[in-house]
Amino acid sequence: MNRFWTFRYTLLNMTYFVAFCTIHALAAVYLLANGFTNTEVGILLAVANILSAVLQPIIAGIIDKPGALTNRRFILISVIIILVGSLILMVSEKNRPVIFIVYVIIYMIQFTYQPVMTALCFEYQKHGCSIFYGLARGLGSASFAVTSFFIGGIVEANGVNILLIVNVVTMVLSAIIIYTFKLPSGAVATSDEASSDADSGEEKPHNNLISFARAYPVFIWFLIGTICFFFAHNMINDFMIQIIKFLGGGETELGYANFLQAILELPVMALIGILLKKITSNNLLIISGFAFFIKILILVFATNIAMMFISQSFQLFAYAIFIPASAYYVNSHMSEYDQVKGQAFVTSAITIGGVFSNMISGVILDHWGIRPMLITGTVVCGIGAVIVLFAMMRKNSNTDGQTVATNLMRDRDD
Repeated sequence: MNRFWTFRYTLLNMTYFVAFCTIHALAAVYLLANGFTNTEVGILLAVANILSAVLQPIIAGIIDKPGALTNRRFILISVIIILVGSLILMVSEKNRPVIFIVYVIIYMIQFTYQPVMTALCFEYQKHGCSIFYGLARGLGSASFAVTSFFIGGIVEANGVNILLIVNVVTMVLSAIIIYTFKLPSGAVATSDEASSDADSGEEKPHNNLISFARAYPVFIWFLIGTICFFFAHNMINDFMIQIIKFLGGGETELGYANFLQAILELPVMALIGILLKKITSNNLLIISGFAFFIKILILVFATNIAMMFISQSFQLFAYAIFIPASAYYVNSHMSEYDQVKGQAFVTSAITIGGVFSNMISGVILDHWGIRPMLITGTVVCGIGAVIVLFAMMRKNSNTDGQTVATNLMRDRDD
């Protein structure tokens, strides 16, 4: 039974991240081939990111309320929208106004349903469905890595429309998987429900930002730290080709670097359950924050491409730990009625960090060069690491709400 649910959830993750590669990682490739300028690509992606950051907590707030819109149904709606959007793009070649609108929608929707997929896992776990989240999420990253490794050559040989074909195929598979991803008849939630880190044990949703911030003050500080982490993380990813060329490499080394950081995520994510038996999710988030900092700090002093690969290897302790640890943190520290919002706020913070990076990093790069850009990212990331360190220490010393011992037991049970 364990393998059955994990297998299906893994397939859902793998199809998601194959499409994430074609829609997100190769967005510029597709848009430039259809007549967009670099500036227009930047505007389109900024609009899509900002809209997704706003939409994620709104959708999560609706899902958290009892009603017709569930995690599973929203995922199904999302994959259908992306499927239809990709079909429209197939017949809209070079039609820039249509492409702009449709691409914003599918890019935004795919980001929006990512935290809902995480919430889906924990929802089903509470109903007795054994899902190995870390393994499923790690194999999702592996599917992104494999797709990244091969898709460039396929696009060169067949043109950018092959990206849309991949979108359609993966979304059809996703729709089939999520449509059949139903709770067993008679399944009921277990008694080991997550609880709030607020001073009240009441199970009630906090559907406005002020109420949510009062209920989870530590989490708000964590979100600020997350924005800082992903300011630096996206700076590296978005301008990796410029960094690599500065260090004497080229497109081949870019492919190796992307593959390396993506494939390294698998073992850590797969072993996250074991890590959580030894280290709490709070402390794992502190570790990941300082790993983000070290990763970009190495690049500040890098003089050759080997140091770039050393920097990328810190993906093991940075992103690979952060993603599952943040998911478990939300699940073990928040009310059942706030968990989808919590997952969505994490993804929104990641997105906001990327937006700020897009807006600031390019300007610094154009005016002052690679090293000043990397120094800026290092300073911002360091501030974020310190914020998360003190926030989590405050949590560990806080006697309000759930005790540290209870948090530890729930981290281990997950």
